[in-house]
Amino acid sequence: MQSEAAGFVLAGGGSTRMGADKALVEFRGRPLIAHALDILREAGQMAGTLMNVSIAGARSDLGRFAPVIEDESHDIGPLCGICRALEFISAANANFVSAIFLSVDQPLMPPSLIVYLMRHAEITGRAVTLASVSGSPQPFPAVVLCAALPVLRTELAAGRRGCLRAFAAASAALGEPVSVVPAELLVQCCQVSQRHALPAARWFSNLNTPPDLGRAEAFRQGA
Repeated sequence: MQSEAAGFVLAGGGSTRMGADKALVEFRGRPLIAHALDILREAGQMAGTLMNVSIAGARSDLGRFAPVIEDESHDIGPLCGICRALEFISAANANFVSAIFLSVDQPLMPPSLIVYLMRHAEITGRAVTLASVSGSPQPFPAVVLCAALPVLRTELAAGRRGCLRAFAAASAALGEPVSVVPAELLVQCCQVSQRHALPAARWFSNLNTPPDLGRAEAFRQGA
C-alpha cells in the first residue's frame, strides 16, 4: 500500500509588501500558489508517497487550485495556518502523524529537499525537522509532528508568533531539539539538487516584494 503524507502551502498573511495577494502574483508565467503546490506534489511523487496537498489560509478564493483549510485570522502570520492545518489532519485522519509546510512565496525550492526532510523526520521521529543555509535554520520547508500542536497553540495564544521560536518551544516540551539539516551538506553529498543548479542560499528566497520577483526572475544557473 502506498504511504500517505499531508502537505500544506501556507498562503495567509497580508501581502502588504507585495501590494497584491502573493498567492496569485505570477512568477515565470504562473501564480506563486501553482508553483508551491507543484513542488509539494512532485516531492510526493519522488518519495513514492501519496501527497495530499492543501492550502492553509487564503486571502482570496484559491479553491480552484487545491482544497483550502479555512483560517479567519489571515494577518497574524504562518503559525496560525500551521496550527489550523495540524488541527485539521488530527481530526480528519489518524494516519497522518505529521505535515509538511511550504511557504507560498518560495518557488525556487527543490522538491528533493522536501523529500529528504520527510525521510529524515521519519527516521529520527523529531517533532520538527528543518533545513539550514549558511548556518541559519530556515522556517520553511518544515516537517512538523501533530504532537507539537499543543505547544504551538500555546505560543500563538501568547502572541509569540515567530515560527522558529514556536518550533523550538514545541521540541523542548517533548524533550528534544529541533532537527536541522544543513542544505549545503546535502548538495555536497548529492542528496539534493535544484533543477536550475541554483546555490542553496537561493532556494529559500522569499518573494515578498515586486523587486524580489524581478531578482528571482533574473537568477541563472549557478548565479
